[in-house]
Amino acid sequence: MVNRTCECADCQFRHVAFSTLDHEEVARLCDFRQELSFPKGGIIHREGDPIQDFKYLKSGLVKVYRITPGGEEQIIAITRPFEFVSNMSIFSEDHYIYSVSAIEESVICSIKLGYIRELVSMNGRFALELMTRISQITDKIIVQSLDIRRRNLAGRVAYVLLYFSDVIYGSRIFDLPVSRKEIADYISMSTANVIRTLSDFRREGIIRLNGKTLEIADPEKLGVISARG
Repeated sequence: MVNRTCECADCQFRHVAFSTLDHEEVARLCDFRQELSFPKGGIIHREGDPIQDFKYLKSGLVKVYRITPGGEEQIIAITRPFEFVSNMSIFSEDHYIYSVSAIEESVICSIKLGYIRELVSMNGRFALELMTRISQITDKIIVQSLDIRRRNLAGRVAYVLLYFSDVIYGSRIFDLPVSRKEIADYISMSTANVIRTLSDFRREGIIRLNGKTLEIADPEKLGVISARG
């Protein structure tokens, strides 16, 4: 984990959630901010840790998950940059109710929660903007979860592959950032079923696999499988 210098004034994220702050408020923000780098597999926080900071993902890719009573991961979301990775409970809970870890090398911006609360109480426009963004991300996670669970096995795997291709990487060729087991945890299916479905897709010429590198060879057919569920 590496701490970086503050660059709030020129940060792209300023236009996502801090556009209502003036230059003086943005400059003061640096006094309460850390930029932290995490390697692949690095734990950003664990379920049960105290909530002390407001965090967002500046670069990389992370998963949000809980551990079931049986010790298995239940992946709630896989999120990309400029999405709030840990803030759905910052005003309602004292401790995190889920864990967040990096599935690619990632950079997190962390701001002391006390300062965020101060801004919320003093700046109505900032409070509204922040609540809107948190609500949008929460709605997205809920809708995505429902979209996945209304599909059958093949539809769920197709949906996830298209999510990586269209939303995360913007390319038909990409390195799968997660294991087969993590895909299974994400779509609530067994690892064996995910492996078998990927093999079926490859045999039918829908995808090509070379190690972790995946190519969607027939995006139209994969889209039909995803849509029909």
